Amino acid sequence: MQKTRWQSERDADDSRRYVERFAELEASGADLHGEARFVDVLLPRGARVLDAGCGTGRVGAELLRRGHRVTAVDLDPVLLAEARRCPGLDVRAADLAELDLEEHFDAVVAAGNVMVFVAPGTEDDVVRRVRRHLDAGGRFVAGFTTDARYGVREFDRDLTANGFELVHRFAGWAMEPWHDDAEWVVTVARAM
Repeated sequence: MQKTRWQSERDADDSRRYVERFAELEASGADLHGEARFVDVLLPRGARVLDAGCGTGRVGAELLRRGHRVTAVDLDPVLLAEARRCPGLDVRAADLAELDLEEHFDAVVAAGNVMVFVAPGTEDDVVRRVRRHLDAGGRFVAGFTTDARYGVREFDRDLTANGFELVHRFAGWAMEPWHDDAEWVVTVARAM
């Protein structure tokens, strides 16, 4: 297994600081649920959701609170430990480029730069593995920065090559209108 960009660029102390940062944001009253609200609107009650690259589990935990059945996967042991603190959240260690959960979901969400933190050169593999976990009509929702090596054009290429069609594109989780010089992209694709 090739190291992900997250693993190559961060250590356990960085991951602990990441956990602390979101705990501080939550304690300050910051709204941490924009991604979950966005995904929730797309789904019927009780949908099966895969939180791919779940980090601390905050998106999956909120989707669970909103009545969905959520499986959360990540590779970082510090972040997985934090995600496992959420009662009812099914948390598993998995590499998205090799994902094989032997189950299907109504939606897969990859929030928080997941697509730009996978191992270099595995982005197409990740999209292919996501597609294998969705039935026709299932949604893949991904948000990431547009200033990374893997960009919107490459993501669209991988979506098309792996049986997805673009449904919506925004410049942020609050559904800001998409424009070519946006700093953030949120894409909703449907499995065909």
